[in-house]
Amino acid sequence: MAIYARFEHNGKKSYGTVADGKVAELQGGLFEPPQFTGKRFALDEVKLLAPCEPPKILAVGQNYISHLGERKTPKNPEMFYKPTSSLQDPFGPIEIPADAEDVHFEGELVVVMGQTVRNATREEAAAAVFGVTCGNDVSDRNWQRGAGKDVQWWRAKGCDTFAPLGPVIVTELDYSFLLLTTRLNGAIVQQQSTSDLIFDVPTVISFVSRYLTLTPGDVIYTGTPGNTGRMQPGDVVEVEIEGIGTLRNPVV
Repeated sequence: MAIYARFEHNGKKSYGTVADGKVAELQGGLFEPPQFTGKRFALDEVKLLAPCEPPKILAVGQNYISHLGERKTPKNPEMFYKPTSSLQDPFGPIEIPADAEDVHFEGELVVVMGQTVRNATREEAAAAVFGVTCGNDVSDRNWQRGAGKDVQWWRAKGCDTFAPLGPVIVTELDYSFLLLTTRLNGAIVQQQSTSDLIFDVPTVISFVSRYLTLTPGDVIYTGTPGNTGRMQPGDVVEVEIEGIGTLRNPVV
């Protein structure tokens, strides 16, 4: 098991491995053979960034029974895109557009791809996972399905800062049975195990790879459990997944 972070120190952005409260700087990228620069920084000395720079961001809708409500269980993973410009760093602010009316949190397990796959079997899909992290699929319900519904979810799911990610990527973690907890201003608002996913991670990856090539660094938000709720300026939302850590973002 290894813990990877992407960070900024004195204006320089780097990848590193995290241990004992410090990050060891890597010379290259996330998927290159690890070579270290010899520099180590305390985590409170650096700014943690979104832990990877994904070529694509995909997400699964309606992937927990507890989130379906009156909707029928999907026959296949219900996929959609979020633009890479919607990424936000751990601890960075979620910025609510002035005319957004009903912006919700959605705490999720996020998978980071480590290999290129196309038409992958479940076994090939599982082997292609680099690691996992925490995500918040921020969504405006009015633009998604309310009176102001758009034809596409381009702004409901895709506004700047609507994809907080992090704080780290953990490799070789059994992500099939992890407790996911979302807190709003310290109060638990979502809590469920990833074992309750309708479509597990290998199934999602295999399905997606039938239609498009997944490449290293692509991320997949795997769905949110239970009920979601409105966020307002001044709130703080946290997504914690055991074995990974806590993604914490203020709302402005």
